[in-house]
Amino acid sequence: MTGKRVWGVVGAVTLAAVLAGCGGGTIGSGNGGGTGAAPANKNLVLIPGVKAEPFYISMQCGAQQEAAALGYQIDTQAPDKFEAALQTPIVTGVLATKPAGVLIAPTDDVALANPMTQLKDAGIKVVEVDTRLQDTGVALSTVSSNNEQGGRLAAQTVAKLIGEKGKVLVLNTKAGTSTTDARAKGFEEEIKKFPGITSLGQEYTDNEPSVAAQKVSAKLSSDPDLTAIFATNLNSGEGAATGLRNAGKTEQVKLVGFDASPNQVEDLKAGEVAALIAQDPATIGKQGVQQAVAAIEGKAVTREIQTDLVALTQADMTQKEQYFYKTEC
Repeated sequence: MTGKRVWGVVGAVTLAAVLAGCGGGTIGSGNGGGTGAAPANKNLVLIPGVKAEPFYISMQCGAQQEAAALGYQIDTQAPDKFEAALQTPIVTGVLATKPAGVLIAPTDDVALANPMTQLKDAGIKVVEVDTRLQDTGVALSTVSSNNEQGGRLAAQTVAKLIGEKGKVLVLNTKAGTSTTDARAKGFEEEIKKFPGITSLGQEYTDNEPSVAAQKVSAKLSSDPDLTAIFATNLNSGEGAATGLRNAGKTEQVKLVGFDASPNQVEDLKAGEVAALIAQDPATIGKQGVQQAVAAIEGKAVTREIQTDLVALTQADMTQKEQYFYKTEC
């Protein structure tokens, strides 16, 4: 990587208000007592949003570790792309095998409702991890980052980077993705608090880095005085970095990404990304397993669990390595 630079930026900010388990409340499940015999079926399935993405690999690692610790087996089945049409057949196939519980990151907050309802109706305990349905009556528990808070943190970070004035662009992934839509919403609401900053709205990247790079190139042509970009997820961030690098604009345009994949961490080290808003996917996987097992064993389940986020900068990233995402367990 090239283009190293020295700059001042916000320090690491941990969202203490979104500690795991906050905002929840518990609900009963199964026999409600948790004192009966151990269940005969100890099979779980994790259905991430997409295969081979460091965020979901990190989630899988956390889930696998916790499942083993609790005496359960977990199988991971992921679609090749973040698409409802590819994830739905996986859900249907899992339904036929009848595991005790399913952890799923629905790729569309409406289209996955029917397949997931079929899991529920078959007596399979359903826990949402990362993303969620609009219908809150399907899953027993939802474990995710506080994504609106993450978007607001990104807006605050951008504002400090550009001296609270300039033009900013949001790169979102796909409409109907609950997590990234929440991040974009939080960002747009927070950035309005800075009158010197003009929002250029958001562009959708179809969760493809190449599309994100193309969108950045096009925006630089139409708005050459673009000051900052907020990329709402890993693939959009990686693609935005490529677009800025190809245009020779990594110094001029401050890029704040969401997630901390190996490529994004390298870009941060090189100064080609100004800051990253990192999630804690391993903890999401761990707590997702805990909620599924609680439901299976008839214990109380927490309906909403939110995990923490942190802002990583070049200056403090080495102290926050636990937030770097993995490519293998």
